[in-house]
Amino acid sequence: MLSEAEGEEYRSDGFFTRYAVFSEPELKELREAAELVVKRAEENAAARRDDDYSIDGNHYVEAGGSTIQYEHAATSGVGGEPSTSPAAIRVIEPFHHLHPAFDRLIDDPRIVLPMRGIVGSEQVALWTDKINLKRPREGSGFRWHQDSPYWSHACAHVDQLPNVLIALDDADEDNGCFRVIRASHRKRYLPGLDDGSRLAPLFTHPSCFDEADQVPAIVPAGSLIFFNPHSVHGSQPNRSDSPRRALVLTYQPGGHRMFKVDAIRNAGESDRSKLAS
Repeated sequence: MLSEAEGEEYRSDGFFTRYAVFSEPELKELREAAELVVKRAEENAAARRDDDYSIDGNHYVEAGGSTIQYEHAATSGVGGEPSTSPAAIRVIEPFHHLHPAFDRLIDDPRIVLPMRGIVGSEQVALWTDKINLKRPREGSGFRWHQDSPYWSHACAHVDQLPNVLIALDDADEDNGCFRVIRASHRKRYLPGLDDGSRLAPLFTHPSCFDEADQVPAIVPAGSLIFFNPHSVHGSQPNRSDSPRRALVLTYQPGGHRMFKVDAIRNAGESDRSKLAS
């Protein structure tokens, strides 16, 4: 369950961490499942090249019920050096339908029980899920942003969309660990950039927060980081020889439909009542 201290930390700082929650055998299963998901996404994308598009240089493909985003070929690599390999997948959203291990993960009580406390509801449902892949020496960073502006057009209860990041690998500053600006959620929606690009409004304007308040999430594999949808967060590129893969699940009050899927996926309930069309 959500402890009193964790609840206070979430309200005050916008995040809290549970260290090494998943065991090594569990992580082995999740890592293997992650690579199978990537392979399936690559196969789906290869069959649907007519559904690919670019926004501000970001390459996407809509395939297999997922949005697949690729690394920037011109900038993937250490220090912005060009990569000699084909562009790797950077993000897959949603992904839980691509492997049963991830569908089961949505119902894991180590996630669902604290989420009930954060959301303030006895029933919670999935809002969205994505896998972030930072390959060794290739994984690019994520600019400072909030999730809430991206979701606000599709949801009337954005304040009740907490995230949990599940670290599949040890995370540190060398391999581009998750970073969060402490207490930035208190200001709720913050202004975005205005540089003329289409995605600029989704990246938080640097004048609205102090980078000195950033907290790098240096955690062992299997750790959970719960964070607020209004928290400003981002990451640096992976400059190491180690992968930095992470899953991000976002929950909401039960009975509400998912972000990109026209269905309800309640969590932590019987199989009969979890999924509603």
